[in-house]
Amino acid sequence: MGSPIQPQRTALITGAASGVGFAVAKLCRSKDMHLVLLDIDRENLRKAKETLTGMNSCLQTEAFVIDVADAEAWRLTSKQILEIFTEIDLVVLNAGKGYKPREQDVGRANPWLDVAYWRKTLETNVYGPLNGLQYLLPMLLSSRSSKSIASPTPPGGGNPAYNASKAAVKSLTEHLAHDLRSDPKTSHISVHLLIPGWTWTGFMGNGGPVDEGQISKPAGAWYPSQVAAELLNGLENRTFYIICPDGETDLPLDQARMTWGGEDVLENRPALSRWDENWATKAAETIQADAEARRASANRFRALK
Repeated sequence: MGSPIQPQRTALITGAASGVGFAVAKLCRSKDMHLVLLDIDRENLRKAKETLTGMNSCLQTEAFVIDVADAEAWRLTSKQILEIFTEIDLVVLNAGKGYKPREQDVGRANPWLDVAYWRKTLETNVYGPLNGLQYLLPMLLSSRSSKSIASPTPPGGGNPAYNASKAAVKSLTEHLAHDLRSDPKTSHISVHLLIPGWTWTGFMGNGGPVDEGQISKPAGAWYPSQVAAELLNGLENRTFYIICPDGETDLPLDQARMTWGGEDVLENRPALSRWDENWATKAAETIQADAEARRASANRFRALK
């Protein structure tokens, strides 16, 4: 079954007014797709629609202001979308938010004493996609042509609520992929987990729909357009875990880090041992050696081809 990114098909993207969402929208437009853009930022959404319409005014570009945490807003917006489009081919549930806990003089315990901070984060980053799926899945069932759903899970540094929300999205997306591919009624819908590396997005100062050529970013960070290109490649290859490197971290290093993290359970190490002061040195050494071995293996494989 082919990729849904094809001319005259329709992509719906949340968080479409900046960062990775806008980059995905631009990529879809470059493939002559119709666009449904959703974002909470009215002004940036207006700019995004204007830019994308300018790329090809013969294609439909519709924009809707929405707080993805608001289930009633999803119900009303989905009705409006259905009045314009008979079906949706690609859904990218990209909208997310990293909130900060209320400042209290309790050090590292600070986030754990602010339940409101957790609730806001989970409502946007977990219930946002769930709200969307409730109303968008029926649109993906309207025909048997190939459809796709993509859920990005960017890293969140030392923000526990954000990280927990993205861990939940990972689990939800895995379950969704299994359920849809296991049922003949929904097996035409592929599901993908997009895992960006260090990307210069609105979280870090790249606000609104901007020309990447005008962005000043650290050398190690990727542009959102690079992440969008990885998403396209993953969709075309039917890849579930679409793991993006960045300018500092290649795939072998990512794989080595994931291996160490998974072995925390198997080896009965402390949780998140890679950042534990008693384990950090051993973790760094082991991960580096593993990454180097993976690179050497990949080089030998390429030499044989």
